[in-house]
Amino acid sequence: MNLDFDIAAFRSHFASLPRLTYLNSGSYGLLAGSVRTAFDSYLDGRVTRGADWGGWVGALEETRGHMAALLGVDADEMAITGSASAGINALASAFDFSGPRNKVVVTNFDFPTSAQIWHAQERVGAEVVHVPEAGDGFIPLEHFERVIDERTAIVVLSQLCYRHGGRIPDTDIQAIAKMAHDMGALVMLDSYQIVGTTPVLPRDLDVDFCVGGMLKYLLGTAGIGYLYVRRSLIDRLVPRTSGWFAQAEIDAMDIFANDPSPTARRFEGGTPPVANCIATVAGLKLVRDTGLQAISTQIKTVTRHTMESLREAGIACNNPDMDDHRGPLISIQTSDENALVSALAAQNIVTSRRDGRLRAGFHAYNDAADADTFVAALIDKRHLING
Repeated sequence: MNLDFDIAAFRSHFASLPRLTYLNSGSYGLLAGSVRTAFDSYLDGRVTRGADWGGWVGALEETRGHMAALLGVDADEMAITGSASAGINALASAFDFSGPRNKVVVTNFDFPTSAQIWHAQERVGAEVVHVPEAGDGFIPLEHFERVIDERTAIVVLSQLCYRHGGRIPDTDIQAIAKMAHDMGALVMLDSYQIVGTTPVLPRDLDVDFCVGGMLKYLLGTAGIGYLYVRRSLIDRLVPRTSGWFAQAEIDAMDIFANDPSPTARRFEGGTPPVANCIATVAGLKLVRDTGLQAISTQIKTVTRHTMESLREAGIACNNPDMDDHRGPLISIQTSDENALVSALAAQNIVTSRRDGRLRAGFHAYNDAADADTFVAALIDKRHLING
């Protein structure tokens, strides 16, 4: 039981509750009242002031500060981007794959955008190698040992698999980072599928880069992401993508040179997504004010309750059972994923589908009543479930 967490007070921030049983935070977090108010304030400012560049840049820097604090890093190690894809593209463009150190190690946990971007580097000499899963939800360390070598430029890890909810434990991330660093390689962690549900601390994990976005468990919106870059690497990496907000002096307006920022801002581009920054600040404040430990405990409690109820009903989960190997996602193999998701939606139970599975993405606003409603609906639609 999470005695320090007032779930009723937290749920009161979300107007969609209790009308919806919302189990789709792995796709898009619910809209909090403060986030909607922030959007309204941006629109009001467009009407009353037209342009407010000072306030907009301030919102960008406030976003940077909140995100840095959440990850336990310095603000000048954070780039605020238009998406996780934008951050990964900028990072990939800073690598030279023309020499012998041209191997990119990715895993089968990866979200498509990440793997697709690294495969795009094959056009400039990269060799992309996939680390497979041994079983649903697990990647043994020995699978990494087989492929990380002196030719490896970067190892790309997805902290949580978007398909089935399997997680790479923190201790395994640290071990993989050591393997990579011992071979002279760097490590990028994609934390998008889990950040906001549990502490994600790149320094403790010893990863060189950490990427993600704000539309899921951080309660922000689409069209905004982040990229952490270890301070000691910033000067070494100069992205080929750029823009005026990536320059050392944004106001220099120099059209005769490119002068990258000495901070991680060099991985940014053009005009920032100002409305999204303003809204995301509100979401990040709500997450930080609530506390990641309280959020994490509530998610573990409600997902454990859900999994135990499903087991009692004879419905198998695809995600791992151990806490350090799973996160906020519960996945269930279906015989017709579209029909099952649609049937649940008709009962105001919002889920999603991936790879033949039903996905239920839990946040701290989900309670035991949500879990029980979900399980009862699945029992009723058992004919659409495999296993």
